[in-house]
Amino acid sequence: MLVVMSGARALMEALKREKVKVVFGIPGGANLPIYDELLNHDVRHVLARHEQCAAHMADGYARASGWAGVCFATSGPGTTNLVTGIANAYMDSSPVIAVTGQVSRPFIGRDAFQETDAIGITAPITKHNIQPSKASEIPLAIRTAFYVATTGRPGPVLIDIPKDVQTEVEEVEFPEKVKIRGYTPYPPIDPQLVHQAVALIANSRKPVILAGGGVKYSNASKGLLELSETLMAPVATSFMGKGAFPEDHPLSIGIVGMHGNPVANKLVQEADLLIGVGFRFSDRTTGKVGEFCSDAKLIHIDIDEAEIGKNKRVDAAIVGDAGEALSMMLKQIREGGFKASEDWGRRLEEVKSQLQAEEEGEGGLKPPAVIKEMRRLLPRNAIVTTEVGQNQMWASLHFKAYMPRTFISSGGLGTMGFGFPAAIGAKVAVPEVPVVDIAGDGSFAMTENSLATSVAENIPVIVVILNNRMLGMVAQWQRLFYDRRYSAVKLDKPDFVKLAEAYGAQGLRPQSLEEFREAFKKALKCDVTTVIDVPIDPEEDVMPMIPPGGGLKDMIEVA
Repeated sequence: MLVVMSGARALMEALKREKVKVVFGIPGGANLPIYDELLNHDVRHVLARHEQCAAHMADGYARASGWAGVCFATSGPGTTNLVTGIANAYMDSSPVIAVTGQVSRPFIGRDAFQETDAIGITAPITKHNIQPSKASEIPLAIRTAFYVATTGRPGPVLIDIPKDVQTEVEEVEFPEKVKIRGYTPYPPIDPQLVHQAVALIANSRKPVILAGGGVKYSNASKGLLELSETLMAPVATSFMGKGAFPEDHPLSIGIVGMHGNPVANKLVQEADLLIGVGFRFSDRTTGKVGEFCSDAKLIHIDIDEAEIGKNKRVDAAIVGDAGEALSMMLKQIREGGFKASEDWGRRLEEVKSQLQAEEEGEGGLKPPAVIKEMRRLLPRNAIVTTEVGQNQMWASLHFKAYMPRTFISSGGLGTMGFGFPAAIGAKVAVPEVPVVDIAGDGSFAMTENSLATSVAENIPVIVVILNNRMLGMVAQWQRLFYDRRYSAVKLDKPDFVKLAEAYGAQGLRPQSLEEFREAFKKALKCDVTTVIDVPIDPEEDVMPMIPPGGGLKDMIEVA
């Protein structure tokens, strides 16, 4: 049915039809008609203090909720400030919808004030982008954006709307469905390929499953659990896959890769079959890719055909939805009567026991002890985000994630400043659970102005800063690989307790593990954002570590 309305109103009506309840953003000259129309709609707007933060908030919202997150920005610098956040979402396959204002049509291409080529800039870092040239094109653009962003392998989509298109009044129609020629988000799975994969499994005596973020996006954790228990196969995860498999399950061996769990790194090397599900053989996971599982058969399940064989040649590949693929494999495996190897089970118990013995005695105000204390105090469904750097790797090693969508971090792009705004987005998506950002001082300082958003918008989260007064990961590399020649890594400002208080948040600084425990309990009860500034040793390293260019066998366990 055709109705007459402005482009700005068509946008808001289209977002309403996509069940959008919240938008993160900042107004500016080129999107003022949208912000004026926003006042007429029941959509919550969260005012960010930088467009990068708005994009990270939308990203955190998407990853916690399982639905697309939306952010608004104006033209020119507003759009370019979004770029890091969009690229971050693209690398991690997160469905973010970015709506940018653009200068009016007659000024496009004339270097007008705050003009930038939003479509050209974002083409390599979005799954799709659209610039409606008429108000009547906006409903289809929004419907298309959500369809593309949330189906198949998810990813960000940008819609760039010229200002005069926002004010233009036309007859518009809201489509129920979209069909895009050549776009098949869920390709049908070839049963013959499943049969080939199951044949490899039947001949395996030492299988390991490696789960990636695709398992979470396809809601395939149940199928993953059934497969591992049927095969009695240990389950490792990539960094992005953390939470896809409960890390307190006896078959869980943690993350694999550069700062992976020693159990995972050892057993992956010993496996005679690796079943990769929804992961992309990234360099951080494989290390030296030529040596990764070089003696094992490889099965790769992924919805994106472009990932098959891109980084690593495999012996069997299944292109399709992870949940559906696992279901088909399980059916054939059960019909074939697979028998698990008892020797492989005993080897798993042996390696896990060794690690547990090595970890005994940890304590004091050290990052592993602080993070484990947090785990003990938080409910199973609490959400943790992280910044980037040492804090991120300590969190991935020592914070056990039990459920999908409860561990949110920047994987592919490694964006410092991601964790805190992502925590705000996650808290908006799931307000009933505690949300904690595990931070480093350098990373938190990059987006600490989001404290203003969290306090003003009443979005209480907890920030735990592992404060070594350093750009810690860079310092660690300089310590290990540059003969301790520290270059531009020392930080001594600001005072994060005073900073938090200046924004109206609560600031705490414990000096012992016992004081941290009490501070964290106080933060959990607080109705305003709390920053807990934890002083740690600046010489503390994250171990184990695979040196740059090395393989899993080169893992350094002690500095």
